[in-house]
Amino acid sequence: MRSLGGMIVGIDVGGTNARALLVEPGGVEVRARSLASSAGDGPALVATLVGLVDELRATSQVDAVGLGIAGLAGRDGVLHYSPNLPGLVEFPIGPELEQASGLPVAVGNDATVATLAEARLGAGRGSDHLALVTLGTGIGTGFVLGGRLLEGANGFAGESGHSVVDADGPTHVTGQRGPWEYFASGSALGRLGRDAAAVGAFGRGVELAGSAESVTGHHVAVALGEGDRQAAELFDGWCRHVALGVANLVLLLDLDRIVLGGGLVAVGEPLRDGVARHLVDLLPGASHRPQVDLRLAELGDDAGALGAALLAAGRD
Repeated sequence: MRSLGGMIVGIDVGGTNARALLVEPGGVEVRARSLASSAGDGPALVATLVGLVDELRATSQVDAVGLGIAGLAGRDGVLHYSPNLPGLVEFPIGPELEQASGLPVAVGNDATVATLAEARLGAGRGSDHLALVTLGTGIGTGFVLGGRLLEGANGFAGESGHSVVDADGPTHVTGQRGPWEYFASGSALGRLGRDAAAVGAFGRGVELAGSAESVTGHHVAVALGEGDRQAAELFDGWCRHVALGVANLVLLLDLDRIVLGGGLVAVGEPLRDGVARHLVDLLPGASHRPQVDLRLAELGDDAGALGAALLAAGRD
């Protein structure tokens, strides 16, 4: 870890917003927060990020910046590919931000750095073999193996949402057929709700959304919380899709803990319980394995920015 006397700015860049935190090097204490739109091409985003950094270092010494960003974010600081940020593909966001801010910048995938935060500060504490699975617009994953964050040869490790679970399945926005996130993301839950509403099988969803075409995963979650039977059936089927991908991760890496995060974590215990129940059925040899510990993420929307700050503190 760097020997740092000042604070670190951690920034989580998503498809809509850039969330920035001013934290001490260990990530435990958050001193300030700021939020801005992530819209625009590479140069526009760099200008936005510099503005966030300058705002946060106005009253504190800042020694480094960590950047978590969706997509193939390489150790070289280049965002090589991102379905959610097409205007930044092959853009050297890290080097450009370094030059503009005058500070060292560490870049990592948003789910990977969020995994680092949950492992050190949140629901992953106490496990050396864990995965974070973020369930939102897509699916992001990150891994800690043997107590170390898995980044891969280029920093690209953890793109499990794009792993194919049905080679003959529907075509996803990435052009793949049948990837896990097509079936198990928050977007997938919304699609299931709309499909059911269109054939009269999710009446409460139509009442909440105003029309079958407007139903989202949020409406399914609200109806579930109200005890709606149709929402419960939809949600249970979706949880099975989540558990299928989780089973593949456990088979591949022999994990002892799975942390479920992302926007769907707001559903709470029904999410954890639903995935856990189906995992027992989908994991070969489950009765002969130690039970996999499924937990809900604890750090919420701060996880990505906190993890980015921790990454910056740990990079030489």
